Amino acid sequence: MTKGSAGRNGRRHGRVESPPPDLALGTTVSTDPAAIARDTMSYDAVVVGGGPAGLACAIDLKRRNPSLTVCVLEKAAQLGAHALSGCVVQADAMDALLPDWRAKLAALDGGICVPADADAFYLNTKGSRLRLPTPPQMHNRGNAIVALTQLVALLGREAEALGVEVFAGFAGAAPLCSDDGPSSQGRVIGVRCGDMGVLHDGTPGPAFAPGVDIHARVTVLAEGCRGSIAKQLIARFALDAGHQPQTYGLGFKELWRLPPGRVQPGRIEHSIGWPMDAGTYGGSFTYHLSDDRVYVGFVVGLDYADPELSPFECFQQFKHHPSVKALLEGGELLAGGARALIEGGWQSMPTLEMPGAVLVGDAAGTLDAPKIKGVHMAIRCGMAAAEHLVAHELTTTGFDAAWRATPWARDLKRVRNIRPGFRWGLWLGLLNAAWETVTFGLSPWTLGHHADHESLRKRGERDLDEKSVRDWYPRTLPPRDRLASVYFAQTAHDEAQPAHLKVRDTSICATRCAIEYGNPCTRFCPAGVYEMVDDVSPEGRGGKRLQVNAANCVHCKACDIKDPYGIITWTTPEGGAGPNYSNL
Repeated sequence: MTKGSAGRNGRRHGRVESPPPDLALGTTVSTDPAAIARDTMSYDAVVVGGGPAGLACAIDLKRRNPSLTVCVLEKAAQLGAHALSGCVVQADAMDALLPDWRAKLAALDGGICVPADADAFYLNTKGSRLRLPTPPQMHNRGNAIVALTQLVALLGREAEALGVEVFAGFAGAAPLCSDDGPSSQGRVIGVRCGDMGVLHDGTPGPAFAPGVDIHARVTVLAEGCRGSIAKQLIARFALDAGHQPQTYGLGFKELWRLPPGRVQPGRIEHSIGWPMDAGTYGGSFTYHLSDDRVYVGFVVGLDYADPELSPFECFQQFKHHPSVKALLEGGELLAGGARALIEGGWQSMPTLEMPGAVLVGDAAGTLDAPKIKGVHMAIRCGMAAAEHLVAHELTTTGFDAAWRATPWARDLKRVRNIRPGFRWGLWLGLLNAAWETVTFGLSPWTLGHHADHESLRKRGERDLDEKSVRDWYPRTLPPRDRLASVYFAQTAHDEAQPAHLKVRDTSICATRCAIEYGNPCTRFCPAGVYEMVDDVSPEGRGGKRLQVNAANCVHCKACDIKDPYGIITWTTPEGGAGPNYSNL
């Protein structure tokens, strides 16, 4: 490796070798002598993704067997820069991983670790709100409000202290597979890091550096929600066979500093209702921090039907609800971002093992949607993977069954019917949630999901036109628009590199999609990446064409999920590019 090749701790345990001739990238790598020569490094375990699941797994692997060589690949320029979550942490998981984590977080400059003090749950109408009983799953006494960016950075330091090699700024771009697996799909033997210095047309530039191939006895995929390598391997090994389609939400989060006296440290508020219509799943969170700071956020289920819906605008309208605007007005927006959440739960989790690799955390679909929490589940899943792998000499067979037998996976099974119950609308969804809660999830049925990209209804279909014309509040709070919000995410991409958002057939955008759905990508993207502009080329004939502003991307993955034609694919940009979240 050239960029930070030894990691931040200066150690380098991986062996550099020549790639074997039977190496495969996704399917097969060319053995043509003219192919790019790449360095190869070998480890016992490579963890793709430096979030809570990946770092928990790496830490536990080294604690259980210090002789193992373990490396972590993280696409962000520094650990935590791409991490985004609510984030109320269920403390028991962190207590098991790092007992003194609260003190270490609080000791950081500007550290955020606020004990949860009080919960409130509201039903919003446009002009008022009604307090409801807080669902049992959302009681937070004993938990803590943290900044996930800080928590991830802390876990990274703990991992490095144990001898884990952490390579920040190196994106795992593609899986490496050999042909010697137990089936025709072969076996995962590692990952390839993305190339550096590629020009916009895909050719190597003057600063070109080929990505390193990382070989490992076991690969742990901890890329988070809708991971690009996980997506490829789920398809290759048919890991989703026999499971329900996955469903997602798009979450927004902002950090504000408010005038003195407004913040009640430790107060946790959630709401449902306006600005969502009764048929669209979504809700808000407001978490009161220390030092006059507050987190405010909103989640929109990506199974929504209205092609005119703009999740970004829904969040901004929530902020202009009278109860919320009174809190925020006169304050300063410090930071913000957006990220997809994986909400399918028990029935949508794919098989978590394949020859040579396992899925953990949000890449595995372990988020507990009724609790609105995923960090503790990610940590538990990462630790469960480490325990299984060490006990079975890094063999992946049996991990899926081992995870599903854990108390935390059983928690997911108990609440499996709550999220899909909202497909019938808000009121029946709440009634179903109450039933599943009082019966402890013992219903003899399991409700199904549908793929989010199939849920959009075409323009002009009954009941949609009136939803599309909404009575919104005039907006006065920042940010003024989606492009301004990109500033608060501090996102940055080298515009000389190829666009990492691949649209397979752009002709659909100006024809079928424009007619059938009105180009919903121009609304569901929270960063204004997709734009229909006048086509002034000779072939355009005065029509429209899709312009992809890839430099705006905040890596939320909504486009990869919600595109109704399935022609958009999110791939990793050059390592280190993307948002640079701070204190979120």
